[in-house]
This record gives sequence, structure tokens and C-alpha cells, in this order.
Amino acid sequence: MKHFFGLLKTKIDIQYLRDNDLILLECISGSKAYNLDVETSDTDIKGVYYLPKKYFYGFEYVPQVSNDSNDIVFYEIGRFLELLTKNNPNILELLETPEDKIIYSHPLIDKIKTKDFLSKKCKDTFGGYAFTQVKKARGLNKKIVNPIAKEKKSILDFCYILNEQGSVPLKQWLRDYDKKQELIGLVNIPHFHDTYGVYYDESSKFGYKGIIRKETATTVLLSSIPMEEKPITHMHFNQNGFIKYCKDYKEYWEWVENRNESRYENNVQHGKNYDSKNMMHTFRLLDMAEEILTEGKVKVKRENRDELLKIRHGEWSYDELIAMANTKMEAVERAHKSSRLPNEPDRIKIQSLLVEIRMVLYS
Repeated sequence: MKHFFGLLKTKIDIQYLRDNDLILLECISGSKAYNLDVETSDTDIKGVYYLPKKYFYGFEYVPQVSNDSNDIVFYEIGRFLELLTKNNPNILELLETPEDKIIYSHPLIDKIKTKDFLSKKCKDTFGGYAFTQVKKARGLNKKIVNPIAKEKKSILDFCYILNEQGSVPLKQWLRDYDKKQELIGLVNIPHFHDTYGVYYDESSKFGYKGIIRKETATTVLLSSIPMEEKPITHMHFNQNGFIKYCKDYKEYWEWVENRNESRYENNVQHGKNYDSKNMMHTFRLLDMAEEILTEGKVKVKRENRDELLKIRHGEWSYDELIAMANTKMEAVERAHKSSRLPNEPDRIKIQSLLVEIRMVLYS
């Protein structure tokens, strides 16, 4: 018994699957399967495996394994069928991989028929994924058009001094009147949100705290003010604007740190200010959604390669592509209403298929 449980500590990874002949399906996926690869395209691999009995029946069930870069991903057979039932785009595409991109396929895979899984769900899975890609493209458009300076702003940049019928930035006011923010005391004004009375102590005898102590401060400081002192002016702190700026700053510089530089440079070079690869896949997914709903087929290899690569190369403006995508989304909606596909796959039939496959594998 000790030996048995010791075996369960073995790491289930891609090499373990290969060494123990556990792979049921292995395919080249991604751009090379779609017929949309270019010189710089990576080779993505996806596949299906099954677990040895001791892992499947015990606590060590592993539904998915991948390498560190996530360009090689394998799904356990049960997880594979579950995702097919959900009409997951990547998984339906894997099942319909073009023959010349299939590295290996176990005879049991032939029992899994795409027609048993297709349903009207694909409007939301393929179309919803496409909508996500549009959002990503919009996000990149915003980041490219509105870059955020590396030097982070502080609260002082979001403070304004009331001036007659208007206001002036606090920093400008400090320069104009030769004041130091460290010698200022602030007091809340009742019923005036984020607005403060401003007191000044040239001699520092009252111990005012200033507006902020550090540039990294997240809120203004308040001071105790002697009763006889009078405010010299009033200040408003745009707290909502500061909070939004901090969020945008964090998101922008995390994106800069993690972005694919060669892909980013390509997006900048074509001058359209959107992620052209994301937009290409948006149109591919919308085309596939319409085809599934009208024809009941998953066409992985794209025949309109030239048209899609034009999108990748930035031959349309961002606004043009958004308008084109909206038109395609409307076509998908119409196809969904008239489609003869079932609303849901037959889960009982699929469960019986999974049991049958497992019985063969574990017999």
C-alpha cells in the first residue's frame, strides 16, 4: 500500500504522458491549423490524454496539463468531452483539426463525432469570444492612443484652489504665491465633499501636517487649527479622478511590462492603433459561428486567408473594423434565430460515450 501511494506523487506532465503512451490525440493548433500563419508564428500543440487508473479513481485527478509557455496543452478525455458539450471554440476546433495537422489520433477518438456536440450555444461561445477580442482591441487602442507617463502623478496633481468663479491647479497656486505645501493645514468643510479650508503657517509654530507627506500618499492630511486662525483660501481634491488615474496607471504599466514586444511593434508600425491579430481572430470566430449555425460544420482551415491577413496587417482603420464586426454580429444573431441546431447537446448520450471510452481504456 505504501508503494501504491508513493506512485501517486509522480508529477503528471507532458513528458509523463508521452513516456506512458497516454496520449489519445495530438494536433498542431492555432494559426497553423487556421491557415493563418506567418513567418513569425509559433507552433501551438493541443491534445487529449487519459490518466492511469490510480490517478483517475483516486484524489489525484488532473484535468489538464501544459508546458510553461502554455503553447502545448493537453486535456484529460473527460474534461475534453465536457468542454465539447459547452461548445468551447478551442476544443471544437481541436476535434475538427485538418488531417495534415494531426500528429496522432487514437482509434477511440473516431467515436467522438462533432455533430453530437454542436448546438445554438456556439452563438455565445464563438460570438462571445469574438466580442472579448473586440474589447481587447479597444483596450489596446486606448493604451496606444493614450499612453501614461512613467513618472507617476501624486495627489497634489489632483488638487485645485478656488479662484473667484474658477479654479487653478494647486501646484500653480503654490508657485504663484510662493507657498510650500508642507506648511499648509487642511480642515474639512461640512457638506462640501472633498473640499477643504486652507490655512498657512509660515513659522511652523502650529505644527500643520501639510497636504501630503510622501508623493505616494493616497489621501490628504488634516490638521488641528487654532480657533483664531482664518483660512487663506479653499481647496478641492478630485479624489475620484485620482483613484481612476491610479487604476489606469497600474493597468497600463502592467501591460507594458507583460506585452509581446514584437507584436506590439507590429501594431504600432501599421499605424491603426489596435491589436490587429486579435481583430483577425474576431472575424475568424464570427465567420465560424455563422457557419456552425447555418451549416452545422466547424471549418478550422480558413479559405479567406488573404482577407483575414489583410486585417492582421492593418489595412483597415479601427472604426471600419468595429463597424464590420458589428455587421457580422448581427448576421450571427439572425443565423442563431433560424438555426436547426438543438439548444443544448444531448448530455446523456455524451455521458454514455464517455463511459464507453473509459471502459475500453481501463479494461
